[in-house]
Amino acid sequence: MSQLKQLLCLAELDQQQLAGLLDLAQDIKQNPANYSKVLQGKSIALLFEKPSLRTRVSFDVGINKLGGHSVYLDQQNGAMGVRESVEDFGSNLACWTDAIVARVYSQQTLIKLAQSSKKPVINALSDLYHPCQALADLLTLKEQFGDVSKVHLAYVGDGNNVCHSLMLGSAIMGMTLTVVTPPGFGPDAHVLLRAQALAQQSGAKLTLSQHVSSAAGADALYTDTWMSMGNKADPAQVEAAFAPYQINTAVMQRLGVKNFMHCLPAHRGHEVTSEVLDSDYSLVLQQAENRMHAQNAVLVSLFA
Repeated sequence: MSQLKQLLCLAELDQQQLAGLLDLAQDIKQNPANYSKVLQGKSIALLFEKPSLRTRVSFDVGINKLGGHSVYLDQQNGAMGVRESVEDFGSNLACWTDAIVARVYSQQTLIKLAQSSKKPVINALSDLYHPCQALADLLTLKEQFGDVSKVHLAYVGDGNNVCHSLMLGSAIMGMTLTVVTPPGFGPDAHVLLRAQALAQQSGAKLTLSQHVSSAAGADALYTDTWMSMGNKADPAQVEAAFAPYQINTAVMQRLGVKNFMHCLPAHRGHEVTSEVLDSDYSLVLQQAENRMHAQNAVLVSLFA
């Protein structure tokens, strides 16, 4: 696997690189002691514009397990781009740290950080993409089914950043992905075109639908919150549009799907019921744990 330079979007990776990251993540998970000094002497900035539980803790603990040191920066000392320009943030952080992990509102912020810092930048979530989540999801599917190219994943919900990264990851790996969204809430047109082009190369099958019945027979059913952080839409209108897309036990049984996935945080009783979320077929905690292993694979690859 060729060495990574950064990770702003999964589309930067080819199939060999993505498959290599999943293999590496699995090895790190099974043999953590072999990687305990990879980041020795390295400092990683964790730059967060948005609140976080899984992303912050999984990166912080993961960096420590690799022998590195993390520096957490939120917006309490002034918003990036307001107190100082994004470019000045990036160039200054590059003086002291070896990489930047950034959870931001805009993908453009990540691009500016990468250009100004000349250090590796990892996208820990933006408005367009959530590559670290998709890596953890693909790792979870690999653990469940082995060859991910044989997996049929169905995503039901908003065509958001998680959906975008699942589309790109599935397309690169040659998977079957069915994306089911309410009318007017489909994925970004440019991201869709990018995923379709990647799917043509790999033989992946990408289907868009507005009908939950299209998810029938999938190996796993995935959903996400109906309203992402920063979304200014009217909650009542969103609730009305998405109510028919709730995942509950009756839906799982009707579709014949035996695995449930969610990136969390979940809004119980909205996009998913507690009965499904807490069920024996729910993979959500496996996904959450795999965030750390997948992200550590990215870090190991950056500094190989």
